[in-house]
Amino acid sequence: MSILRCDDVTMSYEGVNVFEHLSFKLEKGDYLCILGENGSGKSTLMKGLLGLIKPTGGKIVYSDDMSQNEIGYLPQQSAVQRDFPASVYEVVLSGTLNSRGLKPFFGKKEKALANKNLERLSITHLKKRCYRELSGGQQQRVLLARALCATKSLLLLDEPVTGLDPLVSAEFYELIKDLNKNDNITVIMVTHDVRESIAHATHILHLENKTCFFSTVKDYVKSSVSNQFLGT
Repeated sequence: MSILRCDDVTMSYEGVNVFEHLSFKLEKGDYLCILGENGSGKSTLMKGLLGLIKPTGGKIVYSDDMSQNEIGYLPQQSAVQRDFPASVYEVVLSGTLNSRGLKPFFGKKEKALANKNLERLSITHLKKRCYRELSGGQQQRVLLARALCATKSLLLLDEPVTGLDPLVSAEFYELIKDLNKNDNITVIMVTHDVRESIAHATHILHLENKTCFFSTVKDYVKSSVSNQFLGT
């Protein structure tokens, strides 16, 4: 059974269709990169996948064993978010809020999960540091640990390497690849980095001028849609 399915989805912004008749499905463990120029609808689709806005046509369906509040989401950071005055541990622990339910305090289960993901991303030594004092790469690892506290199945990443230097970006891509391969986490990433997408993803969704192209990486490379980005 697919973990996520878009059936003939049309999304709009301020009454204008951003893209139309999008259909695709992802199985558990797939790695999808969403490509396209600014204004093509990438962010709009992400908001739809998160349930923040509703499609104007079609439907977005998740598997029976997960819901939209069980998605791990790593958004683009604003200057205000980068300056957030909280400890690393507090930021990571906040990822368990949806699973905490109505309990007024974080319990042993939530704290253990936060510590597990701090260790998973090799940032336990930063636990007591203030988030805003960290480098950009360290902050992204903290936010990824937070996202992992919210999900066991699906990560949504919105331009996760923006502003990072090439070495740190490469390390982050390898980290995502490891989570996808070894933890079998389905990944959906919005990015402008076509070559890294081809290197790591299993599928490509290309949004352009209200049209949608979805296929495997192998088919995407052979398609005319990729020509302007790959220079072939």
